[in-house]
Amino acid sequence: MAIAPKRKISKARRDKRRSNVWKLDPPAFSKCSNCGELKSPHKVCAACGYYKGVEVIKKDNE
Repeated sequence: MAIAPKRKISKARRDKRRSNVWKLDPPAFSKCSNCGELKSPHKVCAACGYYKGVEVIKKDNE
């Protein structure tokens, strides 16, 4: 036995749900200027510890 909807969904509400505006964008990545590894923009590189050409975090190269 199928249950019928209690109220009609308006066209505006239905179309808002189907639109692509609210969907999330994939995260942005940029190349590290020091090592070339992909990293989040405006953040210290996790691989080498550099930010804008300056060593911020001391990393041991293995």
